[in-house]
Amino acid sequence: MLVVRAIKADDLDALYVMASQVGSGMTTLKPDMKMLGDRVAVAVASFAETIPPAKRDYMFVMEDTDSGRLAGVCAIKGAVGLEEPFYNYRIGTLVHSSRELDVFTRMETLYLSNDLTGSTELCSLFLHPDYRTGNNGKLLSKCRFLFIAQFPHLFTEKLIAEMRGFQEADGRSPFYEGLGRHFFKMDFNHVDDLTALGKKSFIAELMPRQPLYVAYLPDEAQEVIGKVHVSTAPARRLLEQEGMHFEGYVDIFDAGPVLQARVSELRAMRDSELSQIGVAGEVESTCASDIGAEPTLVSNTDLQDFRMILSPTVPLHGALALSEAEQELLHCHPGDTVRTLPLNLRKNPHV
Repeated sequence: MLVVRAIKADDLDALYVMASQVGSGMTTLKPDMKMLGDRVAVAVASFAETIPPAKRDYMFVMEDTDSGRLAGVCAIKGAVGLEEPFYNYRIGTLVHSSRELDVFTRMETLYLSNDLTGSTELCSLFLHPDYRTGNNGKLLSKCRFLFIAQFPHLFTEKLIAEMRGFQEADGRSPFYEGLGRHFFKMDFNHVDDLTALGKKSFIAELMPRQPLYVAYLPDEAQEVIGKVHVSTAPARRLLEQEGMHFEGYVDIFDAGPVLQARVSELRAMRDSELSQIGVAGEVESTCASDIGAEPTLVSNTDLQDFRMILSPTVPLHGALALSEAEQELLHCHPGDTVRTLPLNLRKNPHV
C-alpha cells in the first residue's frame, strides 16, 4: 500500500537515489548528498516546529509499505526569496504608436522581477517511473493541498509553483540557448546547478535589467515561453485542477510557467472537511464507486507525523469507515479526527 508521509532523517539515502533519476531542470532536487542532507535536516526541523514558519521546508515522501521503497517526493517551502534572491521573468507588453505613420505595435517583453518574493512554494515533485500508474500521481501532488488546508496559518496567502520548462529529448533548452547563454556564457546544466546551490548573485550581475523584447529571440525560444517539460504536463494539470493558474511569470532559464493561487481560494480550503474514524461495525461503509463519487484523500491532523492515503470510502454524516490497514497507515485509531477531500471535483451531470 502507498502512504504519503513526512520525511525522516533516515530517508536521505533513498532520497539521493531518487534525485539521481530526476534529470536537469529541477533545481530543488539535485543528486548532491550535502545539499539533500541539509534540506532533509531543515524538513525534519520544520515538522518539529523548531524553526520559524517562513524558513520551513516541508518535504513529503510516498512510501510503498509492502517493500519499504520510496516511490516519490514532493515539498512545500514556507516562503521563497527571504534569504536569497528569487527571480522570474514577468511577461509584459510595450505599445509603440505613430499617428503620423499610422503605425501601432504591441510588443511582448520580459522583465526581470522579484515580484513573487515571500510566496509559499510547491516544489520538488517527482514520482518514480515504476509508480506512474492509476491515481498515484494525484495522491503525491494533492497531499500538499490537504496539508495546507489543515495548517493554513503556517503559509502565506500567495501560493506558487515553478514548473519545469520545455527541453528537447537530449536536454537542450531552446529558451536558454536563445537568451541565457548570451549572458551567462556557460551550459544550461551548470547554471542549473549553481542555482540549486543557492549561488544566485550572478543573475543580478549578468542579466540586463531593462525589458527584453521577445520578438528579438529566435523563433524556437519564443515558442517555448510558458511551455512545460513533457514529463511535467500531468503535474501542471493537477495543480490547475486545484485552483492554480498561469499569470504571466516564467523561469528565467528555461521559461517554464509559474502557476499561482490564493491559498484561500484553493479547492482543498473550500471542499475538504474533518471527519471522525468510526468504530468498526458502527459506521456504514460507503464505497466511492457505489455512489459515483471520487475516491477520498484522507490525512491525519498531526503536523509532526503527517500521513495521507487514498481511500475508496467516502465520509458519511461526518464519519469515515477506514479499514484497520488504512488506520495503521495513518497512525490513527477509531474516534480520531481526519481531514478528507474528494480526489477530484465531482462532475455535474447537468452542466
